[in-house]
Amino acid sequence: MDVLATAFDLFMHVDRHLVEFAATYGIWVYALLFLIIFLETGVVVTPFLPGDSLLFATGALAAAGVLDVVTVLALLSAAAVLGDNMNYAIGRAIGPRVFTEDSRFLKREHLLRTQRFYEKHGGKTVVLARFMPIVRTFAPFVAGVGRMRYPRFLAFDVGGGLLWVWSFGLLGYFFGNHPVVKENFGLVIVAVIVISLVPMVVEAWRARNARSRSAA
Repeated sequence: MDVLATAFDLFMHVDRHLVEFAATYGIWVYALLFLIIFLETGVVVTPFLPGDSLLFATGALAAAGVLDVVTVLALLSAAAVLGDNMNYAIGRAIGPRVFTEDSRFLKREHLLRTQRFYEKHGGKTVVLARFMPIVRTFAPFVAGVGRMRYPRFLAFDVGGGLLWVWSFGLLGYFFGNHPVVKENFGLVIVAVIVISLVPMVVEAWRARNARSRSAA
């Protein structure tokens, strides 16, 4: 329970903890931010790390003069792109090995179906996944498993990464230090997460309607 309480406190007050870290360790806060974004996008077992909320808080701290806005957003853009690329490479490397006809759950037909999906919808998926918590951690891995063509993946990955980092970072930069936002930072973070889930809900709703029309 103590671990959960600590994690919840870090999530709801990420801005406060970043200020404390910056005050204690100075420039090393940039390395910490890079590492968190890199791991959140690059390792399938760390989808619990903050993404949207961290970018928003980073922008707010940059507006307060704690961080340099251009430096930190450029650095986190690099972390997001590099993380996705590592995740893609891992998926591409292990996909053919774990998806076999003998496997009970990871059958080769599932791999072929994933490949067909990413050939048709991969670009849109890679970009939209950036704005969906948890999903963005798995999307590049699945793209690698599905062997989405790398030049195509890289183009959408870079575009989506820049759009994600700079949009949330600049939102925090321009609005994060507003008195109402600062006093209710935890609620704002929850709202950011909920808004981030909207594209996934919309896509699920559209897919369900499409299946219903096909069945009819």
